[in-house]
Amino acid sequence: MRLARHAGLLALSLGCAACAHVNPAALLTEDLPPADHRLSYGSGPLQFGELRLPKTSAPHAVVLLVHGGCWADRLPGLDPRATTLELLRPLAAALTREGFATWNVEYRRAGSPGGGWPGTYLDLAAATDYLRSVAPAYHLDLDRLIVAGHSSGGQLALWIAARPKLPESSPLYTKNPLRVKAVVDIDGPFDLAAAQPLERSFCEIPAITQFLGGTPAEQPERYRDGSALSFLPLRIPQHVFSSALLKLAPDLVDSYVAQARAKGDHVTVHNLVGSGHFDMLSPGNLYGKVLIEVISSLRN
Repeated sequence: MRLARHAGLLALSLGCAACAHVNPAALLTEDLPPADHRLSYGSGPLQFGELRLPKTSAPHAVVLLVHGGCWADRLPGLDPRATTLELLRPLAAALTREGFATWNVEYRRAGSPGGGWPGTYLDLAAATDYLRSVAPAYHLDLDRLIVAGHSSGGQLALWIAARPKLPESSPLYTKNPLRVKAVVDIDGPFDLAAAQPLERSFCEIPAITQFLGGTPAEQPERYRDGSALSFLPLRIPQHVFSSALLKLAPDLVDSYVAQARAKGDHVTVHNLVGSGHFDMLSPGNLYGKVLIEVISSLRN
């Protein structure tokens, strides 16, 4: 039933090319109930997340949400809140209404103290593994943990799914990392080395170079350890939502999907014609409904 509804919504969305695109400012001003809990997974001011709990019976499947923002603490011309977890609050609230617990995480980015390499990755690793410590109290089913990220957060979500394969020699390695059941990349790049030459097309700043402290030639180990591509196969379902950002570079999508499938991974591409980069983050938008339907189909 869910998949049938998803197919219908997808058909509707493909006919919505003339729809007005969602502005990030609208997502920041939605009237939403507050999160049930703000929890700190570390001691820094950006090491926290918002946990929302559904009213359905426990134990709860969980969606870990990773916001985007070009891996940076702020971007020219954008409200600073648009590069924080605030942008994903409408999606978090909608998924909680669908019966998921949602863990919408903040983390250090390039430009914030300790952000970039390796701090951003270490924060997301800590935020993920922190769920183990709160799962009993909040009745979280970590066997049904899905990670979803938007834009640069999509790349980081894929890395969270891949991190169990990091070698012990990596500065990003942590012992016994929490594994996820599925991953959803919402219009984000996959391989940082392939995306780096196009970074200004995506972000208008040298976002990836700043994030990793150099080019692929200058920092090859960072590009290797920081990208899921290096650790294929992930052996979990992967869903890729391609809209405005990745239409700038369709080869990035095709290359990653081909390599993942060649290694035995199951990757589903949702090419939402007509969608803007932020449209899928609005639950009332047809594109947002497609996203929520897909995530809901991964619950069991």
